[in-house]
Amino acid sequence: MGCVRKRGKSWNAQVRVAGWRSFTKSFSKKSDAVAWINELEHKLRSAPLPDVIIDTKVTLGELLLKYAEEISPTHKGCVPETCRLKSIARKWVGELDIRYLNKQHFIQYRDDRLKAVTGSSTGSELALIKRVLDTAVKKWGYGIPYNPIKDIEFPKGSTARTRRLVSDEKERLLNAVSSQRNIYIAAVVEFAIETGMRRSEILKLRWCDVDLENGFACLFDTKNGEDRRVPLTRRCIEVLQTVPQADEQVFPISATCLRLAWNRARKKAGITDLRFHDLRHEAVSRFFEMGMSVPEV
Repeated sequence: MGCVRKRGKSWNAQVRVAGWRSFTKSFSKKSDAVAWINELEHKLRSAPLPDVIIDTKVTLGELLLKYAEEISPTHKGCVPETCRLKSIARKWVGELDIRYLNKQHFIQYRDDRLKAVTGSSTGSELALIKRVLDTAVKKWGYGIPYNPIKDIEFPKGSTARTRRLVSDEKERLLNAVSSQRNIYIAAVVEFAIETGMRRSEILKLRWCDVDLENGFACLFDTKNGEDRRVPLTRRCIEVLQTVPQADEQVFPISATCLRLAWNRARKKAGITDLRFHDLRHEAVSRFFEMGMSVPEV
């Protein structure tokens, strides 16, 4: 149902339709307000009825957690995505009633997050919220009239990192990881430098996928969805020959274990601003320095 009220020198139009949030807009002429109401009511009433009529409060946080439980497990990056969803749900934006979401909420959220994290991280969070709201409408049938994040400007992403190991950092790093009690950490780090493989690929690698005789490791279901064959350097094969073959996995450790060990080793080596993923950039740069072509790399 729509109504028009005179507010000062303007006409305030309001539309309420079951299953949708309320809509308001101001006009200088009453005729324009009435026309807007008729057009919007027709649009809303002619739209497919939502499977779930929102007649009670549903918070954005509830949708985020529902997505984490039902949708995220089907994604390759399930663990980090679930952590991010739960983190957003705990913030003030998670308490918002989805019936009354508007772009100003997310502009404020964007500006708040930019004070704490990078532009790329903020953009990733907004993109994730957008997917959750789209899923709520298209898959779960919630009557959210439109996705307000579509109307806001995403922050620019961070510039690409070019961090490499410099001076004697490689030696210091390898000495530090060699002193770890976990026998796999040093092998993982050197293996990463020699192959350029992602952390997730290294930790998923199985002995049945490694051909030491011919010098190859086969990767399946990688991040970009493609299988690939990674050539192993002579040093890489030597490293693998020092690793016990007592488990199906080549490196039977968790991502958390590796992260904590990496942080300890980096601190012990006195190296700052170096991420494990930077070893991938280091490896690629070394491949080019060895004279490999772009297709080979």
